[in-house]
Amino acid sequence: MTTANRKLRFVLTAALATALSACAATPQGEMTSASSPTVAGSSFDFAGWDGYLGGGDSSQYSSLDQVNTANVSQLEIAWEFPTGEGMPPLFNPVVAGGRMFVINGESQLVALDPATGTQLWESNLEGRIGTRGINYWTDGAGDERLMVLNNGILRAIDATTGEVIESFAGGGVDLRDALPGDVAQPGGPLQTNNPGRIYRDTIIMSLPAGAYDYASAPANIQAYDVRTGALKWTFNTVPREGEFGHDTWPDTEDFSKFGGVHNWSESTVDTELGIVFIPTGTPRYDFYGGNREGDNLFGNSLIAIDAETGERIWHFQMVHHDLWDFDLPVAPKLMTINRDGEQIPIVVQVTKQGYIFTFDRRTGEPIWPIEEVPVPASNVPGEHASPTQPVPTWPEPFMRQQFRPEDINPYLPESDQEALRELFANSRPDSGTGPFVPPSIEGTIGFPGHNGGANWGNVAVDPVNQRLFVVSRELPLLLKIVPDNREEALEAMPNADGEDIPYRWPVNFMLQSNGMVAIKPPFSNLTAYDMNTGEQIYSIPNGEILTLEEQGITGVGAQTPRSGPVATAGGLLFVNTASDRAFRARDAATGEVLWEHRFDAGTEGVPAVYEVDGRQMITVPVGGMGHFLGGLGLSEPGPSRYVTFALPEGAQ
Repeated sequence: MTTANRKLRFVLTAALATALSACAATPQGEMTSASSPTVAGSSFDFAGWDGYLGGGDSSQYSSLDQVNTANVSQLEIAWEFPTGEGMPPLFNPVVAGGRMFVINGESQLVALDPATGTQLWESNLEGRIGTRGINYWTDGAGDERLMVLNNGILRAIDATTGEVIESFAGGGVDLRDALPGDVAQPGGPLQTNNPGRIYRDTIIMSLPAGAYDYASAPANIQAYDVRTGALKWTFNTVPREGEFGHDTWPDTEDFSKFGGVHNWSESTVDTELGIVFIPTGTPRYDFYGGNREGDNLFGNSLIAIDAETGERIWHFQMVHHDLWDFDLPVAPKLMTINRDGEQIPIVVQVTKQGYIFTFDRRTGEPIWPIEEVPVPASNVPGEHASPTQPVPTWPEPFMRQQFRPEDINPYLPESDQEALRELFANSRPDSGTGPFVPPSIEGTIGFPGHNGGANWGNVAVDPVNQRLFVVSRELPLLLKIVPDNREEALEAMPNADGEDIPYRWPVNFMLQSNGMVAIKPPFSNLTAYDMNTGEQIYSIPNGEILTLEEQGITGVGAQTPRSGPVATAGGLLFVNTASDRAFRARDAATGEVLWEHRFDAGTEGVPAVYEVDGRQMITVPVGGMGHFLGGLGLSEPGPSRYVTFALPEGAQ
């Protein structure tokens, strides 16, 4: 493992030829020229909601201000649309071309009148479609398309009728077709809930790994012509021979079997600079890497890719040789900050570990120093854990970094608390002391854990006031790995040699007998930052748990929320939480709750904020119990639906 692999890496553009002395410059190509406005991002469309998370910039921000801090208390239900039996909705509605697009319980796209919720059409697709969102494209001359991944087939759907457009690759493109022939070929469709991103006339798709196993396909990034379906470019997330980063993997004849490194979460397009920002995940297998010695680029990296050509501009790896499944879980966020009188366009990447990494998005230069910090060694035979991991010196983490016996949840039965104390006593001694304590055979209590920290949809920005909002999830787990000596398991493991036995992790999120998490409150925080300075504005418990509320216990934070905060120019922050079935409008500057609505079911996913006929509306998905909430004793949820709020007609 070379010293160079431990340094902060970024590529300089021709316009910015000076980098931090602590960073290693890695030139590769030039930044595509862009006719950028004086302030980067000033031409982004924050008024519409024509794509997942609001649009390609992934801001989860609306410039609409009809609903504001002065009148939000008047919000009322304008309409509801029932999704029917089946999967409760997580889908972020998209509003474009005079229609709203959602998904129903039968996994069909539905077009609605955004003013009334009246159904306009329903698709007749067979198989799954992504559950979180879609992308809309138009040529401005009558060709309107929804780009949808359907059972591993990328399809173009006529936005006016819901019919498949046959001129797009004869009805669709199988994402497996562009994979190199020598890699581990997926046995089934490459289906993912990441809807990809559109840049001009290109749809950029992130492939899933195809198998949750040692031998899996590399999760490449593939770009297609939005009109024809023709392949434009491919970026190999596991670099092949001759490509940058190939030497961070073992030199083995089994190289083509290495896979994973998937952008399962979200991605972001900077339309002004012509960059797509891809946050990647863990190389397979997620909790043991003795067979893949090295840093394993481009695993756990933020990659800035030229959206026209697919060439790497810069990257930064946030976890070396991942052993914790610390995928980068949320879309990179864009804004322009004022620093020492200079306007700097930045990209912000939030992580499962509770960290916030901030870079000049043109160059990859860190805004605040990032240090390589020594971390605990692995005691698993054959493992090659990285001796250091990158940790940002600023901003401060948005959640706790440790879980010790004194932090055990006091709302658990005493028998559960005693069992947890015994578990600490019998686990790896440094369990819970930080996010990078490796998995072990005796058992490691991990925190924040790979379902903690931030997750998809959990981060919003206000690009006007340079604020960042993060919803956290605090969920410990037990990483006790066990050897798998089955012959077929050994055969599937690439580059197995000597001590490299395939280890597995029997899933254990340490949920207790009353359905609660093992750690004491707060179970979730809402944290706001001023990104000009990196200072926290506030960090407050985010939501409640109904069963504790019934006992008079409040201020604890919701359990494991998949909340999609949305900021608005009206000074508001809308946040939904499932464990209390609540939708709140907060004062974005202070976090104070200004309005609240309770549902009869959970609410997860990202709301949509849009305007129709001069009226600002907010639509939120409602339904189901919620993530990791099945054991809490909550009442059976009411019907699944989309609920839309607005001010009363004529309200001021």
